[in-house]
Amino acid sequence: MTEPVFDLVDGDEIERYAEALSTYREGAIDADRFTAIRLQQGVYGQRQDGVNMVRIKIPGGRLTGAQLEAIAAALETYARHDVVHITTRQDIQMHYVPLEDTPTVLRDLARAGLTTREACGNTIRNVTACPLAGVCPREHVDVTRHLDGAVQHFLRNPLNQQLPRKFKISFSACEADCAQGLMHDMGIVAVRQDGRFGFKVMAGGGLGHKPHHAIVVEPFIEERELIPVMEAIVALHNRYSDRTKRAKSRIKFLVDRFGAEGFIEKYREELARTRAAHEGRQDYPRGEWAEGTYGAIPGAGAPRQVFAQKQPGLVVVPIAVPIGNLNAAQLRGVAQILTRLGLAEVRTTQDQNLMLPNVRKEDVAAIYTGLAPLKLTAPQRGDNVVACPGTSTCRLGITSSTILGPKLDGGEEDLRVRVSGCHNGCAQPETGDIGVYGEGKRLHGKLIPHYQTYFGGNGMAGGGLAIKGPSIPAARIETAIARVKHAYAETRETSESFFSWTRRKGIAHLGELLADLTEVKPEDAAALARDHGDKGDFRVLQLGGGECAGASQVKIGSSFFDAAHERAYRDAFKFQRKYAEALACAEQMARLVGQGLSQLVGGQAPAALADLAQEIARVLPGEAHLSTELGRLAQELARPAAEWSEPAVVELFRDLDRWTVEVARFCVGFDRQLDLTEALPRGFEVKPVTFQRKPAPTAVAAA
Repeated sequence: MTEPVFDLVDGDEIERYAEALSTYREGAIDADRFTAIRLQQGVYGQRQDGVNMVRIKIPGGRLTGAQLEAIAAALETYARHDVVHITTRQDIQMHYVPLEDTPTVLRDLARAGLTTREACGNTIRNVTACPLAGVCPREHVDVTRHLDGAVQHFLRNPLNQQLPRKFKISFSACEADCAQGLMHDMGIVAVRQDGRFGFKVMAGGGLGHKPHHAIVVEPFIEERELIPVMEAIVALHNRYSDRTKRAKSRIKFLVDRFGAEGFIEKYREELARTRAAHEGRQDYPRGEWAEGTYGAIPGAGAPRQVFAQKQPGLVVVPIAVPIGNLNAAQLRGVAQILTRLGLAEVRTTQDQNLMLPNVRKEDVAAIYTGLAPLKLTAPQRGDNVVACPGTSTCRLGITSSTILGPKLDGGEEDLRVRVSGCHNGCAQPETGDIGVYGEGKRLHGKLIPHYQTYFGGNGMAGGGLAIKGPSIPAARIETAIARVKHAYAETRETSESFFSWTRRKGIAHLGELLADLTEVKPEDAAALARDHGDKGDFRVLQLGGGECAGASQVKIGSSFFDAAHERAYRDAFKFQRKYAEALACAEQMARLVGQGLSQLVGGQAPAALADLAQEIARVLPGEAHLSTELGRLAQELARPAAEWSEPAVVELFRDLDRWTVEVARFCVGFDRQLDLTEALPRGFEVKPVTFQRKPAPTAVAAA
């Protein structure tokens, strides 16, 4: 196992979360503010009241046996449900956890080195990778080293705390791109070009509402450039993506807004700055590069059969996990197999399965023998079916994907089937051979569950997003999929893939093939008005929306986190003695904090610091020290860079940090639910008023 180079866990933040929960239950924090705190720690609301999903963030899908044991113990002790769920992002989700137990769950997981931080909310989500990283004969480099470097850089990074919307990253170890960068906000692919090794970088991909192919922003960069390039793309998202229209806040919409060339131009502007801030750093992640072989491509997800590693005598053993669900006995059973055979790790995969790397060939039979009592097997032809939780737990779920999923199969051709309970596409239907997502349609006075179909998706290199087919009533979707599978088997050309077959046949042919199944006559409506597993008529519950988009943000919070990002650049430039650049960052810090302060109390947000100081004086006459100091800082920052010595710059920056903390003290006093702890300069502390208890009512007040 490639050991992470850092600790994912921060115990202090878990204790802050526990305290926030306590004060929320006492009524001192409103629901929206607590939702933001909860999501930052990977605790997600369910459609069932009082219980939550805890999402465990597993970079690259790598787990030890001890971590499996810890997850099993937490499942048995705290969850009112008997399984955990492997996601298409290689996370593990535990459902039905009472809210009051979530701090203890996070502590127990932390003791095993597991974190839930930023697994939800408007952050960089779990970073995924080829599950074969480090063992695939085709790879140019073990990308887990670069993945760990990226996770270390971005986890808890101020830039990543209040993004306009969630951000998803994948790492692939060769040009085949088995981690499917095409559908990600950012895809990193190891490549060989003109005898040199490095990375291709893509950005702007996404599924769900308005699926979008990623575009190539860097055909080739060396590994020393990777972190600055990644940071520039995240900064571009943070700066320009829409913070008001949640449906259009993913980075893919920036590609539409600017156009591909305009997007890349904006990226170049950000890159110039991030590259300069990172100049001279020697601590970038380094890999051991190689040509790699050109054998069979394992495919998205993981191999479907025992796969020979590049290490002689060792193989990868895949384990099928039906729709990604594992109970405590199965978790412990797999952990015991690891211990018994001296295996260091197990990996979760994008197709919701498990994979054991570094297995000796002679141990394969023993592994499958050990799995049999756990009711786990090798993948079987046709069982490549992925399903999201749908209406079983998700607030956004429309249809029961967990009921439909087990009814479907990929047939003798072992097609990839992907089933989502709503258009958000957590099961990635647009990249499956056959993908469907749930929706409701009102016909003839009845609300009838339907599945929107997609055919011929492939998120790997040379692939593309699926062709959108017709919407089929849920009761007929099994028939529809069986019909498409049969047509493919009967009319495919020799060795023709399903991807190629769908392009050759075209959308018109698929529409004609399924036309009779789409028609709903008045006399059919009653029979079609039930979803799979339901005893009553279909209905879509109004649960106030899900939490995929994160909680509504407080403007002052994003101002302080953006200022913290500028502070990091300021200090980097100061270290390089680039005083002009450092002073520009300092000016932007003062602008961000000042504008946030002014807007917090109902003022305007002029760009010029002198005007901003006057505006703060107008709206906050009782806090004259804040406006006066900003006015002084404005005068200092207006001086030419050539006039500054290093001691003077250090003193100015210290004054700016002190002023920032003073503004923070006012803000948390003004808004008692605000916590700016993680956005403040190091060495300064503002006790979050958020966590102060409300005083008990007096007898007079009670009367």
